[in-house]
Amino acid sequence: MRVFLETEQLVLRPFTDTVADAAHLFALDNDPDVMRFINGGRPASREAIRARALPRLLHDYPCFRTRGYWAAEEKATRTFLGWFEFRPLDDHGPAVVELGYRLNKAAWGKGYATEGSRALISKGFTDLGVERVTANTMAVNTRSRRVMEKAGLSFLREFTGDWPEAIAGSEHGEVEYELVRADWERRRQPAPGA
Repeated sequence: MRVFLETEQLVLRPFTDTVADAAHLFALDNDPDVMRFINGGRPASREAIRARALPRLLHDYPCFRTRGYWAAEEKATRTFLGWFEFRPLDDHGPAVVELGYRLNKAAWGKGYATEGSRALISKGFTDLGVERVTANTMAVNTRSRRVMEKAGLSFLREFTGDWPEAIAGSEHGEVEYELVRADWERRRQPAPGA
C-alpha cells in the first residue's frame, strides 16, 4: 500500500474504497466519545459511511495532486488509529489548508495527534506550497485545542458556528487556530548565538 508520510510512530496512507477501510471508519464514527465534539456522539450507519464519509476521504485535490485525508496506522503494528485531515480549502489552490484529526480512544494520550499534525504541517510548508494552516474545534474541546498548540498553531479567534443541531458544549462556540509559513520558518531557525 502506498505511504504518504511516515513519522517515528505513524504511517499515513491514502484511504481505499475497501471493506476494511469502511469497517475502520464505521467503528471510529460509532464511538460516542470520539464523536462527542463532532455530532454529540450519535452513531453513524454503514450506509452513511459508504455514501458520505468514505467519498469525502477519497477526494483528490488537483492542487496537491493527492488527497487531503489520510488513514493513520501505528507504524510498528499497522493497526488503524484513525485519520488526519490536511485539506486545501480551495480545490485548486494549496495556500490555505485545514488541519484535523480523528483518532480512536486507544490512540489518545500517546502523542499521535501531535506527531501526525507536525509532520503534515512540515510537509505542507516544505513540499506542498502551503502558506497557512488553520484548524478549529469547539471551544470546550480542550484536548484538541492542546494538540493544536503543541503542533505549533496559535489561537486566532472565537466564533459561533452554524450547528444544524446543537450538541452539548456548542453554546460556548468554536475556536480557530492558525500557523503561517513565516512563523513556522522563524521557529525552525536556530536562535542567534546558539
